[in-house]
Order: sequence, then C-alpha cells, then structure tokens
Amino acid sequence: MNKNRTSVFQNGLIWFGAGVSIAEIITGTYFAPLGFGKGMLAILLGHLIGGLLFVGAGLIGGFTRKSSMETVKMSFGQKGSILFALLNIIQLVGWTAIMIYDGALAADGLWDIGHILWCSVIGILILVWIGIGINNLGKLNTVAMSALFVLTLILSVKIFGGVSAPFISQEALTFGGAVELSVAMPLSWLPLISDYTREAEKPVKATIVSGIVYTIISCWMYGIGMGAAIFTGEYNIAQIILKSGLGLAGMCIVILSTVTTTFLDAYSAGVSSESIFPNVNGKWIAIGTTIIGTIGAIAFPMDNITNFLYFIGSVFAPMIGVLLVDYFLLKEDNSRKMWDIMNLCIWFLGFILYRWMLKVDTPLGSTVPAIVLTMLLCIAIHKLWGKKKIEE
Repeated sequence: MNKNRTSVFQNGLIWFGAGVSIAEIITGTYFAPLGFGKGMLAILLGHLIGGLLFVGAGLIGGFTRKSSMETVKMSFGQKGSILFALLNIIQLVGWTAIMIYDGALAADGLWDIGHILWCSVIGILILVWIGIGINNLGKLNTVAMSALFVLTLILSVKIFGGVSAPFISQEALTFGGAVELSVAMPLSWLPLISDYTREAEKPVKATIVSGIVYTIISCWMYGIGMGAAIFTGEYNIAQIILKSGLGLAGMCIVILSTVTTTFLDAYSAGVSSESIFPNVNGKWIAIGTTIIGTIGAIAFPMDNITNFLYFIGSVFAPMIGVLLVDYFLLKEDNSRKMWDIMNLCIWFLGFILYRWMLKVDTPLGSTVPAIVLTMLLCIAIHKLWGKKKIEE
C-alpha cells in the first residue's frame, strides 16, 4: 500500500496546472471566427463532453488503483495494451515538444534571448519538477498554482476589460469543427488521468474534483485566447501578453504554465513505459522524454497542432469507449489474457469511423458520434458473442 497518497486538494492543484497552458490559449484563438457567443458555446459543449469522458477514465484508475495503461489491459489484454502504451508514449513525447516549443516561443517574444536558450531553460525546470516527484511537490505546487491563478486573473481582466474594436478573422471554422477542437484537449488527457487518480486517498472525489477543475480552467484558457483574438485582433501569445502590459508577470505565466503542464506529460510517459517494461524506472523515462522533447522543440517548427489533436482523438476516443463499456457495463476484465482480438477489432473500426467523421461536419464534431457508435458496436458484438458461446 502506498503511504504517500495524494489528497483531493493536491489532485485539484495538479489539474489546475494542467489546464493553465499556453497551448490551450493558442487553440482558443482559432475560435475567433465564430464570434464570442457562438465560440464560447462550442468551447463549453466540447469541454462538457470531454470532461465526462475524463471523469469516466479517471474513475476506472481510481477504483482499480491501476495506471492508465494498466487499465487498458482490462479490455485489450497484456500484449494488446502495448499498442496503446506505445502510442501514448509517442503522443506524450510529442506534447512535451509542443509545450516546450510554445512556451519558448512566447517567452522569447517577451524577452529575446534566443529560442534555443528558452527551450533549454524550460526543459531544465521540467527536470527539476520530475526530480522532486509527484508526491513531494506539496507546498511548491501550491505556491506555483496560487501565483498562476492570480496572474491569469490579471491577464483576463486586461483582455476583457479593455475597450477596443472587435476583430474577426476571415478564416472559416464550422461550429462542429470548433466543438471537436474543444473536445480534443481534454481527450488528450484520457490516457493520463488514471496515473494520478490511482494515487488518491479518495479516488472518486479526487477524480470528480480533477475533472471539474480541469474543465473550468481549460474553458477559461480557451476563452482568453478567443477573447484576445476577437477584442485585440492578436493571435500571437507573446503579443497578447505584451498588449496586456503584464511584463514580468506575463513571463511568469508563460514559464510556470509550461512547466506544470509539461511535467504531467513527461511523468506519464514514464508511467506508461512501466506498463510495457515492469523493471524500467519510470522517472528515467520521464527524464528522457523531457530531453527528447526539448531537442524536438529546438529542431522542428510546431505552430499548428490541429492534426496532432485529431490523431490523438482518433486513437484514444474509441479506446476509451471500449474500456468504459467493458468496465462499467459488461464488467469484463481481460488483463490476464495476452490479447483480446475482438476488442482490438472494435477499436480499429472506431478508429476508421473517427477518421471518416472528420470529413463530415456534424454539430457535435467527430468524437461524440465516433465514441457512441464504438460503444454501441462493442455492446452489440459482446452480447451476440456471449449468446453464441452460451448456445454452443
């Protein structure tokens, strides 16, 4: 039994830090063509959908005391889960690079000392967070989150309190496309949430609080980005901060938010690696993820992440659909099996369905139709297969 269980408050702080993100503010700017009212509706609707899936996934980890990728074994088997663990590590390395890239770009826009140097500084700070460890951040995380909360409030007042002519980009974005972009960010955390709820003293409360905190803060970040684009006509995060007159405070927002969010990506890459190789020390994988992400942020441009978000959705939306059905409805546990070919086939059909749905403009985006149809398909096939086995 782990004696270093995290409290409900600590879990809330962790997911507050995950929500305050430069990447989320940047994604929020894409909603400006819809106007503030319609854009905010898309943000809220998408995050409601994503938040419910977030809580569902977190509850499985909390109830079973298993990491995210360990819970995946319950649906896809010991070997079958390796596919998702590998894909999760790949997306986490990608997220680490993207977050460091965005943070360094914004910081360099505020204080021009070079993109490479800023990537290195942020990478080193993430390594410090990893060295301290998730269970030992305690007061440091409380101070960091308090500072972020105050600074983000100031940024919000500066953006929404000013009087300026509204500006709407001419770039086309449908309401369904906006909902999908809104769902995509909480969806990207589904393969991670159980890594934290499994450590909670009160897993149900911790999961619900984590889901609520993340959903509210993420909506807030999207709203800041959209509001800045509409009311100031500015899409560049550094220019948004500069026009808000925050100076050093703005720099603190950029650095702290990047470190606290990216730390979760690197940490979970380590946890996922342990589900593939039980003898591996996850902390070293987290350190390696941070180093690779830092090098990637220095070497490659990462300005548009929409295709990356859609890739995450196409992989993990049908995966979580199968897992939710298996755990909550069918009460099945295949973690002792090597493979569950049936569930892997259902997932693959869900993957194809999601990719196809990206070409179809629905009011609820691609995730909802894809995940609902995947879940219905899972229920139907298992019921028919179970009936067939009984008859035999």
